Amino acid sequence: MMKVKTIILVILAFEGLAIKANAQQKFNGLHTNLNNLYRLSNAKTRSISPENPTGKKGHGGMATLKNGTAAHAARDLGQGWKVNPYINIKAGQTDTLASMDGPGAIKQIWMTPTGKWRDEILRIYWDGEKKPSVEVPVGDFFAVGWHEYHQISSLPVDVNPKSGLNSYWVMPFRKHCTVTLENRSNKPMRLYYQINYSLTKVPKDAAYFHAQFRRVKHVPYKKPYTILDGVKGNGMYVGTYLAWGTRHHGWWGEGEVKFYIDGDKKFPTINYTGTEDYFHGSYGFSTTHKNGKNGPTDFSSPYAGFYVVNNRNFPKRIVNRFGMYRWHISDPIRFKHNIKVTIQDLGWQKGGKYLPLQGDISSVAYWYQTLPHAPFPKLPPKKTLEIHH
Repeated sequence: MMKVKTIILVILAFEGLAIKANAQQKFNGLHTNLNNLYRLSNAKTRSISPENPTGKKGHGGMATLKNGTAAHAARDLGQGWKVNPYINIKAGQTDTLASMDGPGAIKQIWMTPTGKWRDEILRIYWDGEKKPSVEVPVGDFFAVGWHEYHQISSLPVDVNPKSGLNSYWVMPFRKHCTVTLENRSNKPMRLYYQINYSLTKVPKDAAYFHAQFRRVKHVPYKKPYTILDGVKGNGMYVGTYLAWGTRHHGWWGEGEVKFYIDGDKKFPTINYTGTEDYFHGSYGFSTTHKNGKNGPTDFSSPYAGFYVVNNRNFPKRIVNRFGMYRWHISDPIRFKHNIKVTIQDLGWQKGGKYLPLQGDISSVAYWYQTLPHAPFPKLPPKKTLEIHH
C-alpha cells in the first residue's frame, strides 16, 4: 500500500512539474530569466533605435550621409558607420520613438536625453488607445526625478554614469504599441535611445503596463499625498518612486503608506508603518558617517533604494531633497476593480510628538491592469513641474 501511495505521489509531482512547464512555455519569449534562458522559443527579437527606426529585420544602419544626424562625423566613412545614432527633438515638439505591431512585448528601454528631464515627457500607448498608459517625465520614470544623476541598481530600473537610463519592465501588447517623447523645453534636445522588444504570443492573462506621475508642491496641512487614484480594472500594483522635498530640518519620514483595495473607504487593507519602513530602511535610513555624525545614507538594492540629493553646490536650498523607490516584484498588490495609494507627510517635533508637514512631493506609480484604462489626471503644466535650484 505504501508503494502505491509513493507511486501516486511521484506521478502527481511529475504532473505538477509538467503543468508548471506548460505554464512557463506560454510565457516563453515574453518573460526571460536565468531559469529559462536556455529554452528555445519562436519569439523574434527586434530593436528600434535611430539607426533602425522601424525595427524591421535587416534594416539597421541604412542611413546615408544625406540624412544622417552624425553625417559630419562619418563623412570619411559613409553608410553603415554610425551615421544616424541619435535624433534631435525640437522645442515644443513630440516625436514618435517607436511604433510596433504586435503581438509582442517591450523588454528593455535605454536612453540618454539632454536637457532638463522634467521638461521631457515619456508616453506609451497600447493597442490603439487614444490616452497613454504611461505618462511620466523621463527622469522620474527612471527613478531620478530631481534631474541629478544617482546610481540605481535595481531589477527593473538601472541608472548608470553619466546619464544611462534603463528600464527592464516587461510591457506586453497585443495589437500595437506607440512610444513618444515630448520636449516641453524652449530649447532643442538630443536623444540617443534603444527599445528592445520581442514579437511573440501574449498570454490571455497578461495585463498592460501603466505608470502615472503626480506632483504637489505644498502638501495641504494634515492631508495625505495621493500617489494613485481613479484606477479602474483588474491588475496588480508593482512599484512606487518618490522625489521627496521637505522644508523641515528634522526627521520627515514618519508618514504611513496606505493601499485602499477594491472599494476600501475610511480604512485601507494594507497599512505600512512608516516611510523608511515601506522603502526597506529603518530609523531614518541613518548610519554613522566618516565624520562621526549620524545621517541618512544612500543605498540601492534590487527591490528598494534611497538617496540624498547633494546640496553642496546649492547650500541655500530651502528644500532638502531625497529619492526613494520600492518595487513590488515578489509581492505585487493585486486588485480586481480599483486601487488607491496614499502617503502621509509626517515628521517629528520636540516632546516626542508627530508633526504634520507640507512638503514638495512628486511620485510615479507603476502597475499592470486590463484595458481600457481610466483617463489619467491632466499632467501639470511645465511651470508646475519645474525644479528650481
